[in-house]
Order: sequence, then C-alpha cells, then structure tokens
Amino acid sequence: MPVSFVTIGDSLPVYLIEKGTLDRADLTDHQKGWANANAFDGEAGKLLLIADGTGRVQSALFGMGAGGDFYSGLATGGLARLLPKGTWHFANMPIDPFQACLGLALGAYEFSLYKPSRQNTIQFLLPEGVDGEHLEAVVASVTLARDLINTPTNDMGPEELEKAFRDVASLFGADVSVTTGKELLDKNFPMIHAVGRAGAQEPRLLEMRWGDDEAPKLTLVGKGVCFDTGGLDIKPPSSMLLMKKDMGGAANILALARLIMAENLPVRLRVLIPAVENSISADAFRPGDVLKSRKGLSVEIGNTDAEGRLVLADALALADEEKPDLLIDMATLTGAARVALGPDLPPFFTDDEQLAASLEQAGRDLVDPLWRLPLWQPYADKLSSRIADMNNVTTDGFAGSITAALFLKRFVTDAKAWAHFDIFGWNPTAKPHAGIGGEAQAIRAIFAVLVKRYGE
Repeated sequence: MPVSFVTIGDSLPVYLIEKGTLDRADLTDHQKGWANANAFDGEAGKLLLIADGTGRVQSALFGMGAGGDFYSGLATGGLARLLPKGTWHFANMPIDPFQACLGLALGAYEFSLYKPSRQNTIQFLLPEGVDGEHLEAVVASVTLARDLINTPTNDMGPEELEKAFRDVASLFGADVSVTTGKELLDKNFPMIHAVGRAGAQEPRLLEMRWGDDEAPKLTLVGKGVCFDTGGLDIKPPSSMLLMKKDMGGAANILALARLIMAENLPVRLRVLIPAVENSISADAFRPGDVLKSRKGLSVEIGNTDAEGRLVLADALALADEEKPDLLIDMATLTGAARVALGPDLPPFFTDDEQLAASLEQAGRDLVDPLWRLPLWQPYADKLSSRIADMNNVTTDGFAGSITAALFLKRFVTDAKAWAHFDIFGWNPTAKPHAGIGGEAQAIRAIFAVLVKRYGE
C-alpha cells in the first residue's frame, strides 16, 4: 500500500481547503499569496505544494471542493496519488478524521498483480483519536474485495477462490470444509452442481466456521460465479467483458468476514460461498430443464443466464437449516438493479424494519450508500411455472431485482432475519477514494450494523 500511517515523527502539514474559503483559512501570508498566484481556490482534488525560501517543500494545500457532496468525506483519496514521498499530517482537522484517513488509504489502492505500482510511498501521521487498528482492518478488507474482483478468471477460478477463502480462514484460525464436484450431488446441492458442471474447474461449496459456539449465529452467503458466459443463453461479447466480477458477492462476503474476524466480533460466524463457472459444454444445463433444489422446490430454467440465484438458493437453504439469528447474502445478481439505481447505489431487501433502518443510516453515516427496495409479494406470481414449483426468471422483464429477491426468499424460511444485497461490485468511473475497477460495496455499513447488534 503506497500509504502507511505512523504515530510519531516529524511531518509536513497538509491544509484541507474547501472551495471559496481560502481567505478564511488559517494560513500564513506567504501560503495565501502563493495560492493566489497559482489560482488555487480549493477546487476538488487539486494539490498545491508550497516551498520555503530555499526551495524545499514546507506544506501543501489540498482542495476539498464546495462540500456537501455525498463522497466529500472521502475526498482525501486524491492526496495519496498526488503528495510527494515523505511524512505528512492534517494541519486542520477534518470533521471526521477517521473518514479522512480512510479516504486517503482507499485512494492509494492500485491493482498491481500484473504491473508494479508507480505511486510514491508516503507516510501519514495518524490523527489523535483515530483507531489505527480498526482503520487497518477496514482497509485490508476493502483491498481484499477489490483484489479478488479485479483478478481475471484465468487466475481467479473456483480453485483460486477456494485458495483465497482458505488463506483468510487461516489468518484467524477458522475451520474450512469444501464440497466439490459430484460430492455436491451426494450432499444434496443439485443446483450448485448443475450450474458449475460445465466449467473446466469443478464446482464447489466453500464453508467457513469461526467463533464461540454459544454466540449468536451470523451466516454470510456470497455468489461466487467466477465467470458467467450466460451458459447456453450466451451473453453478447460486450456483456461478457466484465464477467470476471460475477464473483463480486463472494469477494465482498469474504471481505466482510475478514473484518468481522479481525475485529473479533462476538458471533458464531458461518460463511458459505458456492464457487462455480457458468460455462458452455456438452453437459451444460439447458433452458427448459427442471432442477431439483436442496430445499425440495423444483425450478424450471427459463434462462441459463439467471444462474446466480440458483447457486445462492442451495447455499441459502443450507444456511437456513441452522436457523441463524441473521442471514446475509450478497450477489452481483441483476442488471435490473443497475438500471434502477445505477452502479454506485446497491439495493437491499429485507422484511426486518429495524435492520433496514439501521442499514440505511449506516450507509449515510459511513459514506457506503445503500437503498432499500421492497419484497413486493404480488410480483412472486411472475415466477410461476406450469411444470415446476417455480421458474428462475419472469417473462415480462419488469422488476428484475425484486423478483430475483423474491426467488431467493423462497429458500429462507427459518432464519430470524435475512437481508439480500444486489451489488454491482465495480466502479465504472473513478472517484477520489476509488479508481475504476472492483469495489467493496456495503460491507462497511453492514459491519457497523453488526457491531451495534452484537458488539455493544
């Protein structure tokens, strides 16, 4: 990571300047004069270095923009890419010092698996009152999600996702079990097997357990479709370009699990990830097939490109059998969610009003946006089938994210509370704290809710 935080040492000041406030800023005449000479007015993302009489850099001004933007608390992300090598500190304390440090750290992220980083390495003095260990845990978890999503499928198939899963488990002494290939049929995961059996790597269900057996049961489920061709209902090339990110739900769930374990949250954690590739071969599942499910429901396949809900359904059914206190699933599930809310605002679904309110509030407070959509039960009829208990798709094209959530809801009957997150897992445009590429969505907000629910 090009940014590291330290607690002691000599450092140079960075002044955070909102647009139009230069005259009121606590700066010397020399600093203001240099800013005016360079037409610096606090424009968002602009950095101005200020030297002393010998030409040595003595301070920096950084533009925060007009303020009021949803992401303004993380605007410091631009500093990580602009500051020269050295040790720095905030000269004027931001409203939320933790968010400012988080933005700085997240903005420093680079995916460097295939080419080396070209950024300067800088140090930053940790502001008083900021929990450095918590900051490190959050950054590590976000980085994990980004790295997993950004890695192309030739290096992040089901086998490699299993390795990443085991690596996280080993950091915290968690127990892992894996059900692979035809063993999925023996252990009654028929839909996970059906979706993944055409892939070059065998489908598998990854399971992790951690924590005190007597603690409240928290179960996390993530969609791990490592590449989605669409199956026999094949996607056009333009729609396949980003399908390495179709395991974004699994990446985010694993990142959330990492954060939970790093912070030692008092829960009995269970993580389930069905890891498959939706590929095409002679034994690929077909449109019109009827699949059995772990829950006992039969599912007619209206479209093989709606495969994520199938693998999730078997995993959710398994999770539900244990009657967890809270069951959360995350998936890059529907294009309809993007049409409705765009790439930056993940919808979530739950019948638990208190949980919903807590999630929305945490999303606002932590600059980790979420938006609740309804589990509108009258739409469930759209998933009806003449020959099976249900179809995996509707035929009218309406309310695709809602009907997908209603499909999953059929497989969750005993959990005390359940929430489904239909994430995008990708930034199509750059932000100060996040470049173009894989993204952790909702995990910071979810974790904050979990801390209030179980940690206080």
